[in-house]
Amino acid sequence: MFDSPEQEKEILLRIRQGDQLAFEKIYRVYGPKLYGNLFRLLKSTTQTEEILQDVFLKVWEYRASLDPLKSFSAFLFKIAENKAYDFFRKATREKKLEAELIALSTVNYMALEEIVTDDEKSAALENAINNLPPQRQQVFRLCKLEGKSYKEVSDLLGISLSTISDHIVKATKAIRDHLQSRKSTLPGFAMIIWLIS
Repeated sequence: MFDSPEQEKEILLRIRQGDQLAFEKIYRVYGPKLYGNLFRLLKSTTQTEEILQDVFLKVWEYRASLDPLKSFSAFLFKIAENKAYDFFRKATREKKLEAELIALSTVNYMALEEIVTDDEKSAALENAINNLPPQRQQVFRLCKLEGKSYKEVSDLLGISLSTISDHIVKATKAIRDHLQSRKSTLPGFAMIIWLIS
């Protein structure tokens, strides 16, 4: 800790002026305690380190508005608390989404490869998929053609479940529109259109 409140005020004034050494001093003083508090909440070294970094990054970004007359520790711990709540809110949303997607895929799962046997239909579907943007195409192939779960694809590509879901929704609409425009010349697409919905 600091020897006196005046010493902390002086350090904060230096941080306001962009002094990185003063910033490092604040980090050394408050970082370990903040880490301990966050770890007790999050129970994850990785998440704790990420949020700790976010907290001090925010302090640095808003350094010009630091008020040396107000409690810096209260300000710092409030930012940390908000970041931790944001993390829990996001994790809860993603868990709920994951559960919904797993339930949906369990009920409706059937890889398209098993259904698309007719060469002409297969070529039309391939053409529709090839028109998608690269990442959307990759997500669609992994989920719908290879039958991977959204969670597997999320882990494989390093993108969130909500992004996977967004790609699938948009890919499905684009492919369905493409196939429906060719329905009159290629009969028997009803099953494929239903499967990708």
